[in-house]
Amino acid sequence: MIATGASAQGTQDQQSACTPDVLRLCSAYIPDAGRITACLRSQPQKLNTACRAAVAGTRSTRDRS
Repeated sequence: MIATGASAQGTQDQQSACTPDVLRLCSAYIPDAGRITACLRSQPQKLNTACRAAVAGTRSTRDRS
């Protein structure tokens, strides 16, 4: 996900893994991190392997809270 000041979400590794996919698939939602995350989750088959793992990890962590 793309770091945009206060709206940035995810770890630096997650942001690095997903930035290309955000720009390619979800750029219309920048800077809304929540909508970017939803966009990425809605099309896991199109994500690079690292981003897919990061998005899945974010969901798992959030579900445990």
